Amino acid sequence: MATKKKARRTVMYSSGGKKLYAVRDKTGKFKDIQQYSRAHRMDMARKSKDEVAGASPVKKAAKKAAKKVAAKKTAARKTVKKAASKVRTAVRRVVKAAKKAAKKK
Repeated sequence: MATKKKARRTVMYSSGGKKLYAVRDKTGKFKDIQQYSRAHRMDMARKSKDEVAGASPVKKAAKKAAKKVAAKKTAARKTVKKAASKVRTAVRRVVKAAKKAAKKK
């Protein structure tokens, strides 16, 4: 079975200076013009056959567990941040009240 030849992209620039990919058909005419940033992002998001085949259930489970740990860490950080904020607010109030009391005397 012959493998399908990958479409070649010609690099061009728009009048605004954006990098573009021009995809041509067999006759050499432009079939599609893509913005480089979008095309590159799509290329990075797409997984190859090898990557898909290599994703074993064990790896998936490990990845899922790592995500859970990261989520718990983030939640803990938020809780600590909130507590610190409340303490700072309380300290400010006490300092303000002490200054007010000192002025009255």
